[in-house]
Amino acid sequence: MRKLLIATVVLFLAACSQTPDWDYDQSANFSNFKTFAWVKDASLTKDVENYQINPIMEKRVREAVNNDLTQKGLSMVSIDKADILINYHASVDKKIDIDTFSSHYSATWNHWRNPWGTSIHTDKKVREYEVGTLIIDVVDQNSNQLIWRGAKEGRLKKKQNPEKRTQVINATVINILSNFPPQATAVL
Repeated sequence: MRKLLIATVVLFLAACSQTPDWDYDQSANFSNFKTFAWVKDASLTKDVENYQINPIMEKRVREAVNNDLTQKGLSMVSIDKADILINYHASVDKKIDIDTFSSHYSATWNHWRNPWGTSIHTDKKVREYEVGTLIIDVVDQNSNQLIWRGAKEGRLKKKQNPEKRTQVINATVINILSNFPPQATAVL
């Protein structure tokens, strides 16, 4: 089962061309953080009106974050004992994709073999779709300051079964949190 999950995650990540966006406070000492809890009023569904962002999806995201952070060695504790607090947000935007292609070209020549007139027939295909963005925030409990943020956007797909939605959320959360805690980067 674990191999199947890993294979699914690898395939999903390979299919995603967009990498997550991360930012963090470089002065924060992430090695000091051993425990986490959720911000008291954390809500994925607050201010979002989309049928896919609902309490069921919120539960999936929370479980995926909890699992990932636990696998990284952090322990979930009560909010008053936590080193870091987790918060999250979601947004949904409509996008338009326009495909334009030429399907016919013709030219008319005069008797000196110079072009006299040309015409190009162009077809357009317009599609509207929704893009969801998941943002995960990490707040230092002591300073109450944001110290890490990760986000990823992707096209929302309709007509997925619950198992597929869970797989997509798990893979997305793993991808977002792949740089938490942040690794030192070499300066070129």
